Amino acid sequence: MSKTALVISAHSADFVWRCGGAIALHEEKGYDVTVVCLSYGERGESAKLWKQEGMTLDGVKTARRKEAENAAAALGVSDIQFLDLGDYPLMLEREDKYRLVDIIRKVQPSFMLSHSHYDPYNTDHMYATSVALETRMIAQAWGHNPGEKVLGAPQLYLFEPHQTEQMGWKPDIFLDITPVWEKKRAAIECMEGQQHLWHYYTNVAENRGNHFRRNSGGQSGGRDAKYAEGFQSVFPRTVDEL
Repeated sequence: MSKTALVISAHSADFVWRCGGAIALHEEKGYDVTVVCLSYGERGESAKLWKQEGMTLDGVKTARRKEAENAAAALGVSDIQFLDLGDYPLMLEREDKYRLVDIIRKVQPSFMLSHSHYDPYNTDHMYATSVALETRMIAQAWGHNPGEKVLGAPQLYLFEPHQTEQMGWKPDIFLDITPVWEKKRAAIECMEGQQHLWHYYTNVAENRGNHFRRNSGGQSGGRDAKYAEGFQSVFPRTVDEL
């Protein structure tokens, strides 16, 4: 059976900053990773584009989509889908949620990734995770479109928000992304509309690399990792050994 993963990204750039390394790493491990962008971030996360004279909403969407497609290609994403549901605020109607449920059931992900539970600076982010949890639940329901293959119980990992101290986000997993860092950096540089974040998320990856080293055996005995990403798991993990 093929191994799959699903990323639910509020805006078209979020998956790059926050879990681009995880995407590239798992693609190299044989996973088919699907990225769903609920919106382009066209209203709230495209200031650089809006400062261009004569810019239109369609023009911003087109530019943001192209950036995301280029970034997805740099990461080796198997499939990227754009639901174009609008941002600031992001809102899904019942049929929009069912559309996402259809994707989840088709992908049958081994694990899912989305935003932190809480984000007072960008409520689109925490709304996306609320939607991820709700649609995961619906996809598990035998009474929803009976006859379809229902979803099992994939873990939902919450990737790192922009200001972790304000979000109540506490990572319990650090993933070494050093082997695929150049792919993530190439994807970051595709996001021309938010160039001010390039250095910031490079620095985040370096800091998480330090946390990986400290938690993999201490400063002297830990496995080396220059770059890493942090995640918080929502559901208990079942294991046979520690």
